[in-house]
Amino acid sequence: MTADDSLGGRLDDDDYPAYTMGRAAELLGTTPGFLRAIGEARLITPLRSEGGHRRYSRYQLRIAARARELVDQGIQVEAACRIVILEDQLEEAQRINAEFRRAAAGPRAGDQGEPRGEGAG
Repeated sequence: MTADDSLGGRLDDDDYPAYTMGRAAELLGTTPGFLRAIGEARLITPLRSEGGHRRYSRYQLRIAARARELVDQGIQVEAACRIVILEDQLEEAQRINAEFRRAAAGPRAGDQGEPRGEGAG
């Protein structure tokens, strides 16, 4: 594997902190102050470079973009961050619920067509 292959893999990783604060703000169409504010509200926690500079991943930028949408609708930053956190928790709860439903329905679906009772077989 070459250094270019390794870099390409990291840049494809949604969790790789590839974006500086300035670049992240530019991509989101916002200010570094907004990114600091959502960091202070604990919506996202940017990683730090060796020099101590904030670095953001694509995953974090998607979260920040959702918060920005809410702020653009007139919601205060702290409330927008809380909404995004609650949306994420709801999505996770729904995913877990769906897994439980599939697991509960699984054995019954496999029993279809099989003989039952003492006289079967």
